[in-house]
Amino acid sequence: MTRQEPVPDDGVDDALALVGRSGGGRASHEPHRATPWPEARAVAARAGATAAAARPPEPVPLARALGRVLAEPLHALTDLPSFDTSAMDGWAVAGPGPWRIDPDGAVLAGHVAASELADGDAVRIATGARVPSGATAVIRSEHAHADPAGRLHARREVVPGQDIRPRGQECRSGDRLLPAGSTVTPAVLGLAAAAGYDELTVHPCPRVEVLVLGDELLASGLPHEGLIRDALGPLLGPWLRALGAEVLGTRRIGDDAEALYAAVTGSAADVVVTTGGTAAGPVDHVHPVLAKAGARLLVDGVKVRPGHPMLLAEFDAPDAPSTPGAPPSTPSTPGAPSAPHTPTTPDTQTAPPRRPRHLVGLPGNPLAAVSGLLTLAEPLLRTLGGGAAPVPYRVVVREEIQGHPHDTRLVPVVRRGDEAVPLHYNGPAMLRGIAVADGMAVVPPGGARLGRSLDVLGLPWPATAEQEPPARQPPRTDPAPHADPVGPAGPADQVRPAHRMHQAGPVDQGEDEGVCFT
Repeated sequence: MTRQEPVPDDGVDDALALVGRSGGGRASHEPHRATPWPEARAVAARAGATAAAARPPEPVPLARALGRVLAEPLHALTDLPSFDTSAMDGWAVAGPGPWRIDPDGAVLAGHVAASELADGDAVRIATGARVPSGATAVIRSEHAHADPAGRLHARREVVPGQDIRPRGQECRSGDRLLPAGSTVTPAVLGLAAAAGYDELTVHPCPRVEVLVLGDELLASGLPHEGLIRDALGPLLGPWLRALGAEVLGTRRIGDDAEALYAAVTGSAADVVVTTGGTAAGPVDHVHPVLAKAGARLLVDGVKVRPGHPMLLAEFDAPDAPSTPGAPPSTPSTPGAPSAPHTPTTPDTQTAPPRRPRHLVGLPGNPLAAVSGLLTLAEPLLRTLGGGAAPVPYRVVVREEIQGHPHDTRLVPVVRRGDEAVPLHYNGPAMLRGIAVADGMAVVPPGGARLGRSLDVLGLPWPATAEQEPPARQPPRTDPAPHADPVGPAGPADQVRPAHRMHQAGPVDQGEDEGVCFT
Protein backbone atom coordinates (compact mmCIF):
# COMPACT_ATOMS: atom_id res chain seq x y z
CA MET A 1 0.00 0.00 0.00
CA THR A 2 1.36 3.38 -0.91
CA ARG A 3 2.12 5.81 1.90
CA GLN A 4 3.30 8.75 -0.20
CA GLU A 5 1.45 12.06 -0.36
CA PRO A 6 0.04 13.06 -3.74
CA VAL A 7 2.41 15.92 -4.56
CA PRO A 8 3.75 16.74 -8.01
CA ASP A 9 7.40 16.31 -7.09
CA ASP A 10 9.61 14.24 -4.82
CA GLY A 11 9.60 16.72 -1.92
CA VAL A 12 13.14 18.00 -2.46
CA ASP A 13 11.87 21.57 -2.94
CA ASP A 14 10.41 21.54 0.58
CA ALA A 15 13.69 20.32 1.99
CA LEU A 16 15.71 22.94 0.14
CA ALA A 17 13.29 25.66 1.22
CA LEU A 18 13.98 24.79 4.84
CA VAL A 19 17.69 25.40 4.45
CA GLY A 20 17.25 28.51 2.36
CA ARG A 21 18.48 27.05 -0.92
CA SER A 22 17.07 27.40 -4.38
CA GLY A 23 15.64 24.41 -6.20
CA GLY A 24 17.98 24.93 -9.14
CA GLY A 25 15.48 26.98 -11.10
CA ARG A 26 12.65 24.60 -10.34
CA ALA A 27 9.51 26.38 -9.12
CA SER A 28 8.32 25.17 -5.74
CA HIS A 29 4.70 24.01 -5.55
CA GLU A 30 2.03 25.96 -3.70
CA PRO A 31 1.06 24.87 -0.19
CA HIS A 32 -1.37 21.95 -0.35
CA ARG A 33 -5.04 22.65 0.26
CA ALA A 34 -5.88 21.18 3.65
CA THR A 35 -7.30 22.19 7.02
CA PRO A 36 -4.97 24.27 9.20
CA TRP A 37 -3.72 22.23 12.14
CA PRO A 38 -5.43 24.22 14.97
CA GLU A 39 -8.70 24.22 13.08
CA ALA A 40 -8.51 20.44 12.48
CA ARG A 41 -8.18 19.80 16.21
CA ALA A 42 -11.12 22.12 16.90
CA VAL A 43 -13.28 20.34 14.31
CA ALA A 44 -12.48 16.97 15.90
CA ALA A 45 -13.32 18.27 19.38
CA ARG A 46 -16.65 19.72 18.20
CA ALA A 47 -17.52 16.48 16.42
CA GLY A 48 -16.95 14.49 19.59
CA ALA A 49 -18.97 16.89 21.73
CA THR A 50 -21.87 16.83 19.26
CA ALA A 51 -21.91 13.03 19.20
CA ALA A 52 -21.67 12.86 22.99
CA ALA A 53 -24.90 14.85 23.32
CA ALA A 54 -26.80 11.98 21.65
CA ARG A 55 -25.37 9.34 24.03
CA PRO A 56 -27.32 8.96 27.30
CA PRO A 57 -25.25 8.70 30.47
CA GLU A 58 -25.07 5.39 32.33
CA PRO A 59 -24.67 4.33 35.95
CA VAL A 60 -21.65 2.12 36.64
CA PRO A 61 -20.31 0.59 39.86
CA LEU A 62 -17.37 2.33 41.44
CA ALA A 63 -15.11 -0.57 40.47
CA ARG A 64 -15.74 0.17 36.76
CA ALA A 65 -15.80 3.97 36.88
CA LEU A 66 -12.06 4.70 36.84
CA GLY A 67 -11.13 6.98 33.95
CA ARG A 68 -14.72 7.78 33.04
CA VAL A 69 -16.19 11.30 33.07
CA LEU A 70 -18.95 12.34 35.46
CA ALA A 71 -22.19 13.08 33.63
CA GLU A 72 -23.65 14.92 36.59
CA PRO A 73 -22.27 16.75 39.61
CA LEU A 74 -21.16 14.68 42.58
CA HIS A 75 -23.19 15.75 45.62
CA ALA A 76 -22.51 14.48 49.11
CA LEU A 77 -25.10 11.95 50.27
CA THR A 78 -24.06 12.41 53.89
CA ASP A 79 -22.13 14.72 56.16
CA LEU A 80 -18.38 14.06 56.14
CA PRO A 81 -17.52 12.95 58.69
CA SER A 82 -21.00 11.71 59.49
CA PHE A 83 -20.36 11.98 63.24
CA ASP A 84 -17.76 13.50 65.55
CA THR A 85 -14.65 11.33 65.34
CA SER A 86 -11.36 11.18 67.15
CA ALA A 87 -8.40 12.47 65.15
CA MET A 88 -5.86 10.68 67.35
CA ASP A 89 -5.29 7.67 69.59
CA GLY A 90 -5.58 8.88 73.16
CA TRP A 91 -8.20 9.81 75.70
CA ALA A 92 -11.68 11.24 75.34
CA VAL A 93 -12.29 13.56 78.29
CA ALA A 94 -15.24 15.55 79.61
CA GLY A 95 -14.84 18.89 81.36
CA PRO A 96 -11.71 20.12 83.12
CA GLY A 97 -9.07 17.75 84.54
CA PRO A 98 -7.73 15.81 86.18
CA TRP A 99 -10.10 13.04 85.02
CA ARG A 100 -11.20 9.70 86.43
CA ILE A 101 -10.10 6.88 84.12
CA ASP A 102 -12.62 4.17 83.26
CA PRO A 103 -10.36 1.12 83.71
CA ASP A 104 -12.59 -1.21 81.70
CA GLY A 105 -13.77 1.13 78.97
CA ALA A 106 -12.38 1.86 75.49
CA VAL A 107 -13.98 3.31 72.40
CA LEU A 108 -12.79 1.68 69.17
CA ALA A 109 -13.42 2.56 65.53
CA GLY A 110 -16.66 0.99 64.36
CA HIS A 111 -18.07 0.81 67.89
CA VAL A 112 -20.17 3.17 69.97
CA ALA A 113 -19.51 4.11 73.57
CA ALA A 114 -21.87 2.36 75.97
CA SER A 115 -22.79 5.50 77.88
CA GLU A 116 -22.43 9.25 77.99
CA LEU A 117 -19.17 10.58 79.37
CA ALA A 118 -19.78 12.50 82.58
CA ASP A 119 -17.84 15.59 83.60
CA GLY A 120 -14.45 14.64 85.04
CA ASP A 121 -14.35 11.24 83.28
CA ALA A 122 -11.85 9.92 80.70
CA VAL A 123 -11.94 6.86 78.46
CA ARG A 124 -9.48 5.35 76.00
CA ILE A 125 -10.31 6.15 72.34
CA ALA A 126 -8.85 5.08 68.98
CA THR A 127 -8.33 7.15 65.86
CA GLY A 128 -11.52 7.24 63.81
CA ALA A 129 -13.75 6.15 66.67
CA ARG A 130 -16.98 7.96 67.35
CA VAL A 131 -16.48 10.49 70.15
CA PRO A 132 -18.72 9.62 73.14
CA SER A 133 -21.57 11.92 73.98
CA GLY A 134 -20.48 14.42 76.60
CA ALA A 135 -16.80 14.44 75.61
CA THR A 136 -15.29 17.89 75.23
CA ALA A 137 -11.82 17.04 73.87
CA VAL A 138 -9.40 14.29 72.91
CA ILE A 139 -5.94 14.22 74.49
CA ARG A 140 -3.21 12.42 72.57
CA SER A 141 -1.67 9.51 74.42
CA GLU A 142 1.76 11.19 74.55
CA HIS A 143 0.26 14.37 75.98
CA ALA A 144 -1.16 12.78 79.17
CA HIS A 145 -0.16 10.42 81.99
CA ALA A 146 -2.01 8.45 84.63
CA ASP A 147 -1.18 8.60 88.34
CA PRO A 148 -1.27 5.59 90.68
CA ALA A 149 -4.73 6.62 91.88
CA GLY A 150 -6.17 6.13 88.38
CA ARG A 151 -6.49 9.76 87.49
CA LEU A 152 -5.45 11.25 84.12
CA HIS A 153 -3.34 14.42 84.00
CA ALA A 154 -2.66 16.52 80.87
CA ARG A 155 0.92 17.51 80.12
CA ARG A 156 -0.25 20.67 78.34
CA GLU A 157 -3.28 22.90 78.07
CA VAL A 158 -6.42 21.17 76.85
CA VAL A 159 -8.54 23.23 74.46
CA PRO A 160 -12.23 22.31 74.04
CA GLY A 161 -12.75 20.45 70.75
CA GLN A 162 -9.06 19.60 70.26
CA ASP A 163 -8.27 16.54 68.13
CA ILE A 164 -11.97 16.02 67.38
CA ARG A 165 -13.09 16.00 63.75
CA PRO A 166 -16.57 17.50 64.02
CA ARG A 167 -19.46 16.17 61.97
CA GLY A 168 -19.66 17.90 58.58
CA GLN A 169 -16.13 19.29 58.79
CA GLU A 170 -15.42 18.34 55.15
CA CYS A 171 -18.91 18.73 53.74
CA ARG A 172 -22.58 18.71 54.56
CA SER A 173 -25.10 16.42 52.92
CA GLY A 174 -26.09 17.95 49.57
CA ASP A 175 -22.88 19.91 49.09
CA ARG A 176 -21.48 19.74 45.55
CA LEU A 177 -18.16 17.96 45.74
CA LEU A 178 -17.26 17.86 42.03
CA PRO A 179 -18.80 19.33 38.88
CA ALA A 180 -20.04 17.33 35.92
CA GLY A 181 -17.24 16.75 33.45
CA SER A 182 -14.71 15.72 36.11
CA THR A 183 -12.58 12.70 35.30
CA VAL A 184 -12.92 9.83 37.76
CA THR A 185 -9.49 9.32 39.27
CA PRO A 186 -8.58 6.95 42.14
CA ALA A 187 -8.99 9.89 44.53
CA VAL A 188 -12.46 10.62 43.12
CA LEU A 189 -13.43 6.99 43.68
CA GLY A 190 -12.38 7.31 47.30
CA LEU A 191 -14.29 10.57 47.74
CA ALA A 192 -17.41 9.10 46.14
CA ALA A 193 -17.29 6.06 48.40
CA ALA A 194 -16.81 8.21 51.49
CA ALA A 195 -19.75 10.37 50.40
CA GLY A 196 -22.04 7.34 50.21
CA TYR A 197 -21.96 6.30 46.54
CA ASP A 198 -22.02 2.71 45.27
CA GLU A 199 -22.15 3.74 41.62
CA LEU A 200 -21.57 6.86 39.54
CA THR A 201 -23.43 8.30 36.56
CA VAL A 202 -20.87 8.74 33.81
CA HIS A 203 -20.66 9.34 30.09
CA PRO A 204 -20.42 6.18 27.98
CA CYS A 205 -16.94 5.07 27.13
CA PRO A 206 -16.22 5.56 23.39
CA ARG A 207 -15.97 2.21 21.62
CA VAL A 208 -13.18 2.05 19.06
CA GLU A 209 -12.16 -0.53 16.49
CA VAL A 210 -8.76 -0.40 14.77
CA LEU A 211 -8.36 -1.48 11.15
CA VAL A 212 -4.73 -1.89 10.10
CA LEU A 213 -4.53 -1.81 6.31
CA GLY A 214 -1.92 -3.13 3.92
CA ASP A 215 -0.69 -6.25 2.13
CA GLU A 216 2.86 -5.52 3.18
CA LEU A 217 2.41 -5.98 6.93
CA LEU A 218 3.60 -8.88 9.05
CA ALA A 219 2.13 -9.74 12.44
CA SER A 220 5.27 -11.55 13.63
CA GLY A 221 8.81 -12.39 12.67
CA LEU A 222 11.47 -10.38 10.87
CA PRO A 223 10.85 -8.24 7.77
CA HIS A 224 11.63 -10.05 4.52
CA GLU A 225 10.95 -9.93 0.78
CA GLY A 226 9.34 -6.50 0.84
CA LEU A 227 7.23 -7.25 3.91
CA ILE A 228 7.53 -5.16 7.06
CA ARG A 229 6.36 -5.60 10.65
CA ASP A 230 3.10 -3.99 11.64
CA ALA A 231 4.13 -1.39 14.25
CA LEU A 232 0.76 0.35 14.51
CA GLY A 233 -1.32 -2.66 15.50
CA PRO A 234 0.52 -3.08 18.83
CA LEU A 235 0.74 0.71 19.32
CA LEU A 236 -2.79 1.90 18.69
CA GLY A 237 -4.86 -0.26 21.05
CA PRO A 238 -3.00 0.69 24.24
CA TRP A 239 -2.74 4.32 23.15
CA LEU A 240 -6.48 4.55 22.52
CA ARG A 241 -7.24 2.88 25.86
CA ALA A 242 -5.06 5.51 27.53
CA LEU A 243 -7.32 8.13 25.92
CA GLY A 244 -10.34 6.56 27.63
CA ALA A 245 -11.60 4.37 24.79
CA GLU A 246 -12.90 0.82 24.96
CA VAL A 247 -11.02 -0.93 22.16
CA LEU A 248 -13.24 -3.60 20.65
CA GLY A 249 -10.39 -5.10 18.68
CA THR A 250 -7.67 -4.66 16.09
CA ARG A 251 -8.14 -6.22 12.67
CA ARG A 252 -5.67 -6.48 9.81
CA ILE A 253 -7.13 -6.00 6.35
CA GLY A 254 -5.23 -6.28 3.09
CA ASP A 255 -5.47 -3.87 0.19
CA ASP A 256 -9.05 -4.89 -0.50
CA ALA A 257 -11.69 -2.19 -0.98
CA GLU A 258 -14.68 -4.50 -0.49
CA ALA A 259 -13.25 -5.96 2.73
CA LEU A 260 -12.58 -2.46 4.02
CA TYR A 261 -16.11 -1.30 3.17
CA ALA A 262 -17.61 -4.30 4.97
CA ALA A 263 -15.41 -3.71 8.02
CA VAL A 264 -16.20 0.00 8.25
CA THR A 265 -19.95 -0.21 7.71
CA GLY A 266 -20.34 -3.36 9.82
CA SER A 267 -18.35 -2.19 12.82
CA ALA A 268 -20.14 -1.83 16.14
CA ALA A 269 -17.68 0.87 17.24
CA ASP A 270 -18.44 4.53 17.77
CA VAL A 271 -15.11 5.37 16.15
CA VAL A 272 -13.24 3.37 13.54
CA VAL A 273 -9.52 4.09 13.28
CA THR A 274 -7.77 3.07 10.08
CA THR A 275 -4.07 3.12 9.23
CA GLY A 276 -2.82 3.92 5.74
CA GLY A 277 -4.82 4.26 2.57
CA THR A 278 -5.71 7.93 3.03
CA ALA A 279 -3.69 9.30 0.10
CA ALA A 280 -4.45 8.89 -3.63
CA GLY A 281 -2.46 5.81 -4.65
CA PRO A 282 -3.84 2.82 -6.56
CA VAL A 283 -4.59 0.84 -3.39
CA ASP A 284 -5.53 3.76 -1.13
CA HIS A 285 -9.16 2.79 -0.61
CA VAL A 286 -10.28 4.90 2.35
CA HIS A 287 -11.72 7.83 0.36
CA PRO A 288 -13.71 5.63 -2.08
CA VAL A 289 -15.05 3.53 0.78
CA LEU A 290 -16.19 6.62 2.68
CA ALA A 291 -17.90 7.98 -0.41
CA LYS A 292 -19.70 4.66 -0.96
CA ALA A 293 -20.81 4.67 2.70
CA GLY A 294 -22.27 8.18 2.35
CA ALA A 295 -19.86 9.63 4.88
CA ARG A 296 -19.35 13.34 5.43
CA LEU A 297 -15.73 14.44 5.37
CA LEU A 298 -15.11 16.82 8.26
CA VAL A 299 -11.34 17.01 7.75
CA ASP A 300 -9.63 15.86 4.57
CA GLY A 301 -5.93 16.52 5.00
CA VAL A 302 -4.27 18.69 7.62
CA LYS A 303 -1.52 21.26 7.26
CA VAL A 304 0.84 19.38 9.55
CA ARG A 305 4.02 17.34 9.11
CA PRO A 306 4.32 14.45 9.55
CA GLY A 307 0.87 13.14 8.82
CA HIS A 308 -0.89 15.58 6.54
CA PRO A 309 -3.00 12.95 4.67
CA MET A 310 -5.00 12.23 7.86
CA LEU A 311 -8.77 12.62 7.72
CA LEU A 312 -11.91 12.63 9.86
CA ALA A 313 -15.28 11.49 8.54
CA GLU A 314 -18.76 11.15 10.02
CA PHE A 315 -21.52 8.73 9.08
CA ASP A 316 -24.71 7.48 10.70
CA ALA A 317 -24.66 4.49 13.02
CA PRO A 318 -26.34 1.31 11.72
CA ASP A 319 -28.93 1.45 14.51
CA ALA A 320 -29.82 5.06 13.71
CA PRO A 321 -30.89 5.11 10.05
CA SER A 322 -31.66 8.34 8.28
CA THR A 323 -35.20 9.67 8.68
CA PRO A 324 -37.54 8.42 5.92
CA GLY A 325 -37.79 10.91 3.14
CA ALA A 326 -34.54 12.62 4.01
CA PRO A 327 -32.11 13.26 1.17
CA PRO A 328 -29.16 10.86 0.92
CA SER A 329 -25.93 11.79 2.62
CA THR A 330 -23.27 13.37 0.48
CA PRO A 331 -19.71 14.27 1.37
CA SER A 332 -19.54 17.81 2.70
CA THR A 333 -16.89 20.45 2.54
CA PRO A 334 -14.08 19.50 4.94
CA GLY A 335 -14.39 21.39 8.22
CA ALA A 336 -18.02 22.42 7.62
CA PRO A 337 -20.58 21.37 10.26
CA SER A 338 -22.97 18.70 9.08
CA ALA A 339 -26.72 19.31 9.38
CA PRO A 340 -29.13 16.59 10.57
CA HIS A 341 -31.59 15.14 8.06
CA THR A 342 -34.92 17.01 7.76
CA PRO A 343 -37.96 14.72 8.16
CA THR A 344 -40.65 14.87 5.50
CA THR A 345 -43.09 12.26 6.84
CA PRO A 346 -46.32 14.20 7.54
CA ASP A 347 -47.00 12.71 10.99
CA THR A 348 -43.44 13.16 12.18
CA GLN A 349 -42.96 16.28 14.29
CA THR A 350 -39.29 15.93 15.20
CA ALA A 351 -36.45 13.84 13.85
CA PRO A 352 -34.96 11.22 16.15
CA PRO A 353 -31.55 12.23 17.47
CA ARG A 354 -28.75 11.22 15.13
CA ARG A 355 -26.11 8.96 16.57
CA PRO A 356 -23.18 9.70 14.31
CA ARG A 357 -20.17 7.44 14.09
CA HIS A 358 -16.74 8.62 13.05
CA LEU A 359 -13.75 7.34 11.17
CA VAL A 360 -10.28 8.65 11.86
CA GLY A 361 -8.00 7.87 8.93
CA LEU A 362 -4.38 7.82 10.03
CA PRO A 363 -1.43 7.77 7.62
CA GLY A 364 0.46 4.48 7.40
CA ASN A 365 3.83 5.79 8.53
CA PRO A 366 4.12 5.22 12.29
CA LEU A 367 5.10 8.71 13.49
CA ALA A 368 2.68 10.25 10.99
CA ALA A 369 -0.01 8.06 12.56
CA VAL A 370 0.96 9.34 16.02
CA SER A 371 0.56 12.86 14.65
CA GLY A 372 -2.94 11.89 13.55
CA LEU A 373 -3.73 10.48 16.97
CA LEU A 374 -2.78 13.74 18.66
CA THR A 375 -4.42 15.94 16.04
CA LEU A 376 -7.75 14.19 15.42
CA ALA A 377 -8.27 11.06 17.53
CA GLU A 378 -7.48 12.52 20.96
CA PRO A 379 -9.75 15.61 20.73
CA LEU A 380 -12.53 13.46 19.25
CA LEU A 381 -12.33 10.75 21.92
CA ARG A 382 -11.87 13.10 24.87
CA THR A 383 -15.03 15.08 24.05
CA LEU A 384 -16.97 12.01 22.88
CA GLY A 385 -16.34 10.56 26.33
CA GLY A 386 -17.78 13.70 27.93
CA GLY A 387 -14.48 15.38 28.80
CA ALA A 388 -12.82 18.56 27.69
CA ALA A 389 -10.63 18.90 24.63
CA PRO A 390 -6.95 18.45 25.49
CA VAL A 391 -4.99 21.64 26.07
CA PRO A 392 -1.24 21.85 25.26
CA TYR A 393 1.22 23.16 27.79
CA ARG A 394 3.93 25.69 26.92
CA VAL A 395 7.65 25.26 27.35
CA VAL A 396 10.82 26.97 26.10
CA VAL A 397 12.87 25.01 23.58
CA ARG A 398 16.57 24.63 24.32
CA GLU A 399 17.58 24.29 20.65
CA GLU A 400 16.46 25.80 17.37
CA ILE A 401 13.95 23.60 15.55
CA GLN A 402 13.65 23.83 11.80
CA GLY A 403 10.12 24.11 10.46
CA HIS A 404 8.18 23.38 7.31
CA PRO A 405 7.73 26.34 4.93
CA HIS A 406 3.92 26.27 5.06
CA ASP A 407 2.71 23.75 7.63
CA THR A 408 2.78 23.12 11.35
CA ARG A 409 5.37 20.56 12.36
CA LEU A 410 5.08 18.13 15.31
CA VAL A 411 8.44 17.14 16.77
CA PRO A 412 9.04 14.73 19.67
CA VAL A 413 10.67 16.46 22.64
CA VAL A 414 11.88 15.54 26.10
CA ARG A 415 11.63 17.82 29.13
CA ARG A 416 14.85 18.99 30.76
CA GLY A 417 13.87 21.12 33.73
CA ASP A 418 11.91 24.08 32.40
CA GLU A 419 13.02 23.49 28.82
CA ALA A 420 12.31 21.02 26.03
CA VAL A 421 14.94 19.33 23.87
CA PRO A 422 13.99 18.05 20.39
CA LEU A 423 14.71 14.39 19.74
CA HIS A 424 16.48 12.56 16.95
CA TYR A 425 14.66 10.03 14.77
CA ASN A 426 11.57 12.09 14.06
CA GLY A 427 11.04 11.01 10.46
CA PRO A 428 7.48 9.99 9.54
CA ALA A 429 8.34 6.27 9.52
CA MET A 430 10.23 6.34 12.83
CA LEU A 431 9.17 5.59 16.41
CA ARG A 432 12.56 5.72 18.12
CA GLY A 433 12.18 9.38 19.06
CA ILE A 434 8.58 9.25 20.28
CA ALA A 435 9.42 6.16 22.35
CA VAL A 436 11.46 8.31 24.76
CA ALA A 437 9.52 11.56 24.33
CA ASP A 438 7.54 13.49 26.91
CA GLY A 439 5.45 15.23 24.26
CA MET A 440 5.25 16.60 20.74
CA ALA A 441 6.26 20.23 20.25
CA VAL A 442 4.01 22.25 17.95
CA VAL A 443 6.44 24.04 15.63
CA PRO A 444 4.86 26.82 13.54
CA PRO A 445 5.63 27.24 9.84
CA GLY A 446 9.17 28.54 9.43
CA GLY A 447 10.47 26.93 12.62
CA ALA A 448 11.33 28.07 16.12
CA ARG A 449 14.45 29.81 17.36
CA LEU A 450 16.32 28.83 20.50
CA GLY A 451 14.53 30.12 23.59
CA ARG A 452 11.12 30.40 21.99
CA SER A 453 8.11 29.19 23.94
CA LEU A 454 6.14 26.49 22.11
CA ASP A 455 2.98 24.53 22.77
CA VAL A 456 3.65 20.89 23.62
CA LEU A 457 1.09 18.10 23.28
CA GLY A 458 1.30 15.78 26.26
CA LEU A 459 1.38 12.01 25.89
CA PRO A 460 -1.01 9.74 27.82
CA TRP A 461 1.66 8.08 29.96
CA PRO A 462 4.13 9.24 32.64
CA ALA A 463 7.12 11.33 31.59
CA THR A 464 10.40 9.53 31.02
CA ALA A 465 13.18 9.58 33.60
CA GLU A 466 15.26 12.70 33.15
CA GLN A 467 18.62 12.26 31.52
CA GLU A 468 21.02 14.73 29.98
CA PRO A 469 21.13 14.59 26.17
CA PRO A 470 24.48 13.70 24.60
CA ALA A 471 26.72 16.29 23.02
CA ARG A 472 26.02 17.15 19.39
CA GLN A 473 27.62 14.63 17.11
CA PRO A 474 29.19 15.53 13.75
CA PRO A 475 27.18 14.58 10.64
CA ARG A 476 27.53 10.97 9.52
CA THR A 477 27.49 9.53 6.05
CA ASP A 478 26.73 6.00 7.27
CA PRO A 479 23.88 4.66 9.37
CA ALA A 480 24.28 5.15 13.12
CA PRO A 481 22.67 2.04 14.62
CA HIS A 482 23.74 2.79 18.18
CA ALA A 483 23.10 6.57 18.23
CA ASP A 484 21.15 7.91 21.18
CA PRO A 485 17.71 9.19 20.15
CA VAL A 486 17.90 12.02 22.66
CA GLY A 487 19.65 15.14 21.49
CA PRO A 488 19.39 18.59 19.98
CA ALA A 489 18.13 19.55 16.55
CA GLY A 490 20.34 18.58 13.65
CA PRO A 491 22.21 21.10 11.53
CA ALA A 492 21.20 22.03 8.00
CA ASP A 493 24.11 20.19 6.43
CA GLN A 494 22.44 16.90 7.27
CA VAL A 495 20.46 17.24 4.05
CA ARG A 496 22.32 14.86 1.77
CA PRO A 497 21.33 12.71 -1.19
CA ALA A 498 21.64 9.47 0.79
CA HIS A 499 21.82 8.16 4.38
CA ARG A 500 20.17 11.25 5.85
CA MET A 501 20.03 11.39 9.62
CA HIS A 502 16.48 11.74 10.95
CA GLN A 503 16.79 14.51 13.49
CA ALA A 504 14.78 17.56 14.46
CA GLY A 505 16.50 19.38 11.66
CA PRO A 506 15.34 20.61 8.28
CA VAL A 507 14.25 17.34 6.69
CA ASP A 508 12.05 14.33 7.43
CA GLN A 509 12.83 11.44 5.12
CA GLY A 510 9.96 9.39 3.75
CA GLU A 511 9.78 5.66 3.23
CA ASP A 512 10.87 5.82 -0.40
CA GLU A 513 13.34 7.78 -2.48
CA GLY A 514 13.37 11.54 -2.13
CA VAL A 515 12.49 13.73 0.83
CA CYS A 516 9.01 14.29 2.19
CA PHE A 517 7.19 15.34 5.36
CA THR A 518 4.31 12.88 5.04
